Amino acid sequence: MTTYPTRLAAQAPGWTTYADVIVVGSGVAGLTAALRARAVGSVLVVTKAVLDEGSTRWAQGGIAAALGDGDTPEQHMQDTLVAGVGLCDEDAVRALVTEGPDAVRRLMSVGAEFDRDAEGRILLTREGGHLRNRIAHAGGDATGAEISRALVHAVQDAGIEVIEHALVLDLLLDDEGRACGVTLHVMGEGARDGVGAVHGRAVVLAAGGMGQIFSSTTNPHVSTGDGVALAMRAGAEVTDLEFVQFHPTVLWVGSGAEGQKPLVSEAVRGEGAHLVDADGTRFMTGRHPLGELAPRDIVAKGIMRRMAETGAEHMYLDARHFGERMWAERFPTILAACRAHGIEPAHQPIPVAPAAHYASGGVRTDLDGRTSVPGLYACGEVACTGVHGANRLASNSLLEGLVFAERIAADLARDLPPRREPAEPVGEAALLDPGVRLPLQRAMTAGAGVLRSRDSLRETKRVLDELAARTGSDPCTEAWEATNLHTVASALAAAAYDREETRGCHWREDFPDADDKDWLGHVVATMTGGRLDLTYEPKEKP
Repeated sequence: MTTYPTRLAAQAPGWTTYADVIVVGSGVAGLTAALRARAVGSVLVVTKAVLDEGSTRWAQGGIAAALGDGDTPEQHMQDTLVAGVGLCDEDAVRALVTEGPDAVRRLMSVGAEFDRDAEGRILLTREGGHLRNRIAHAGGDATGAEISRALVHAVQDAGIEVIEHALVLDLLLDDEGRACGVTLHVMGEGARDGVGAVHGRAVVLAAGGMGQIFSSTTNPHVSTGDGVALAMRAGAEVTDLEFVQFHPTVLWVGSGAEGQKPLVSEAVRGEGAHLVDADGTRFMTGRHPLGELAPRDIVAKGIMRRMAETGAEHMYLDARHFGERMWAERFPTILAACRAHGIEPAHQPIPVAPAAHYASGGVRTDLDGRTSVPGLYACGEVACTGVHGANRLASNSLLEGLVFAERIAADLARDLPPRREPAEPVGEAALLDPGVRLPLQRAMTAGAGVLRSRDSLRETKRVLDELAARTGSDPCTEAWEATNLHTVASALAAAAYDREETRGCHWREDFPDADDKDWLGHVVATMTGGRLDLTYEPKEKP
């Protein structure tokens, strides 16, 4: 049986610091949690790169909330539940949609500026799965960058302490198993360089996603599942990992190209672009009542099916009718990415194909962001709040980060744990060879991608088991990331293998009948003593 490290091998901490609340990550969730937690006590933000670099800044489409005339939280909730195909936590969705509009207004109060019409009203557009225009955007297609800018400035103005270029390694636990800090490696100067430790009364994980477990993704290079892997090594419950959303329209940049790919926002289809094959046929027509604006799993599967039928490596997104002015004003980021690859979208269709985009699952939390490890909270993409179910509704992720970060801060204000000292670490520390990263990514894309089957997942698990034997690396960033990737990929592949149905963005070719009532529940992964365990929990009836 394959075993996994219970700790990352690393040098002993050479320095120690303290904060009441430790926030890991600097996207919309992490920075919002940091700003709101200031009222609780001292806050320290730890971020893997620099403060404004992470998945949030790459978000193009926008943030969904019932802000428009005639729209209601109930309608937003219904669209979210439909996209989640039976697995959403309805209480979590209700919190999202009812608290969301005011959370967006508070975001604007700290400086975020959304696109407005001549009368000053926020411009709203549609994306897949939404029956109303409720997507607020900024800079045309630079919503994430604007939100990141505003929150970074707010954190800096508030004087919140930040440690950049810091890869979090492991969670520190006290004698009773309560989270009381983290170890981390900092590429810095002076006293805070190398491996150190931050002690605190609570830890908020907002470390982002895991898209780098696949060879083709929209996620930045730093999205290596560090937060999920850290939580698993600490014994936290992780759920719904099999539900990885593949964005349907990612810029195809050439045969065999790997790594981060430019996203072509769903908002392009929301504004009237069409998906076509090489012959110009609109192949999504008739496949779903919403056609090209169906939920993302439906569109991604439609593209993959058409690619298989025609033997093509990609399909096309045709928005030539937008004209040059609309492209320049509404989608300047996408226009620049297309031009960088020799494509003029006002004059030629854009080649697109699905790529890994968003993890609907993650570290399991309750409605206040608490995980199964006392003192450890999680929000943003690293978390599984229950909002997304089997498939995230477009543009709900930024809103989820806002709402649940605020909920965590409110819970900390009610019940901040006392200060405790870390116990001596237990368990075997190990690292994988950094060279496992590329074969792992290729195996996951080939066998656990958009279309899966028992045979493809069995082969993926075989490769992962072989890679688990490649241990013994010296401590370094590449080895820490490779080990985290392997832990998360193994849990995801195992969950996908166990879930013998097609539901949402989990598509099993050998179980084509969708939404099996016998699988209306969650696959929960835990790790004890280096052993990965999976259990199935039927969903509680509302």
